[in-house]
Amino acid sequence: MFAQLLAARKKDEGFTLIELLVVVIIIGILAAIAIPVFLNQRASAAKAALTSDARNGAIVVETFFTDNQRYPADLAEVAALNPTTSTNNAVTTYALTGGGTGFTYCVQANSGAANGWSVTYNSALKGTQPPVHANCT
Repeated sequence: MFAQLLAARKKDEGFTLIELLVVVIIIGILAAIAIPVFLNQRASAAKAALTSDARNGAIVVETFFTDNQRYPADLAEVAALNPTTSTNNAVTTYALTGGGTGFTYCVQANSGAANGWSVTYNSALKGTQPPVHANCT
């Protein structure tokens, strides 16, 4: 009797096709949720780095004003101050509008790593603006 039970039990080893199918479906659902979340985290990190780069550019412009009592007319005047960019955002480029003695200027950082997003720092609005697909105007 015991030998028959043991033989029947050995026959039942392993998983059924239904059990394996349920596990595969659960893994698929988890992957469908996790992959988009991971991709959004990368984009958010790139936008945060871009915001930091725009603030660094604004600090350079304010440093220039402190030294010269006027704002730079273009980026060539502040090139020596060399605004720092994020290490993972090597393609950050800057645009500067405004200048002279007025305090309204716009520093814009653009990055290919952030899918063309740009962050604008406008002194008249007192800070960085949310990342958008726009240029300083």
